[in-house]
Amino acid sequence: MRALIVDRSVPGGLRVGQAPDPVPASGEALVRVTATSLNYGEVRHALQEAPEGTVLGWDAAGVVVQAAADGSGPAAGTPVVTLGWDGGWAELRAVPTDRIGVVPQGADPGAISTIPVAGATALRALDRLGPILGRRVLVTGATGGVGRYAVQLARLGGAYVIAATGDPDRHGDGLRALGADEVVTAPAESGGRLDGVLDLLGGVPLVEAFEQLTEGGTLVAVGHSTGEGENFPFGALFGGPDRHDRSLVTFHLLYCQGLHRDLTWLAGRVADGTLSPEITWRGGWDDAAEAATALLDRRVHGKAVLDLA
Repeated sequence: MRALIVDRSVPGGLRVGQAPDPVPASGEALVRVTATSLNYGEVRHALQEAPEGTVLGWDAAGVVVQAAADGSGPAAGTPVVTLGWDGGWAELRAVPTDRIGVVPQGADPGAISTIPVAGATALRALDRLGPILGRRVLVTGATGGVGRYAVQLARLGGAYVIAATGDPDRHGDGLRALGADEVVTAPAESGGRLDGVLDLLGGVPLVEAFEQLTEGGTLVAVGHSTGEGENFPFGALFGGPDRHDRSLVTFHLLYCQGLHRDLTWLAGRVADGTLSPEITWRGGWDDAAEAATALLDRRVHGKAVLDLA
């Protein structure tokens, strides 16, 4: 099958080549991929660390060509969106049916391919906060793929949404259009009294955001793009008035169960226009290295999509 293969002898570390067809296990469906979206984490870390010849790719949309042998999951011919540890940058992908969502007929595969990591991460992280109707929720790193989905979903959930970005003048109008009530530069500008935080940055912003939590508030540490550690000053974890029962929780999407339901629901909302996929870069197979470089250079604010059909 045709695939994007890790090859560090070429610019960008990716080339189009041939790879063996995947052989699905009993609980896996075989999917013909038509589009994939790239994530900063996979080009920043996975691509740098993967062995030569590896086929990477977390997100992919396509059509089932062989249903799972154990009878689970969608039938052959069903348009789907898929999530996995790898294999999304190829014509064929074997996927556990718990990580396959059913897609409405006629939906744009490129738009749908933005859902798995970005959309499902935002949905599950917000769910970890608990009920958010009428609550104050901060999203740091709000201009990225996860951040943009998180702003939209938090607004749909009835939260008062505060989006943090390093360049409010450039991105403020766009984030407000997605549902942000306020756009700030840093967590300290949020005004405190936060019931929940989705932190996509780590490092200093995470420490600063935790300080803004009110009693019973929760911070979900979703991303770590700063590459920095978290150093809490003495007293930061003390309790007291408005500081009782605050939580900091870790998160990893691929350890969540029942993701097929999330992916199916999100696909429906993208297909009907309730959620915007926020595609800001789109190209084909031969443009993969360009897309990866644009992500690494932080020139993509939103999602980068490759059409593989």
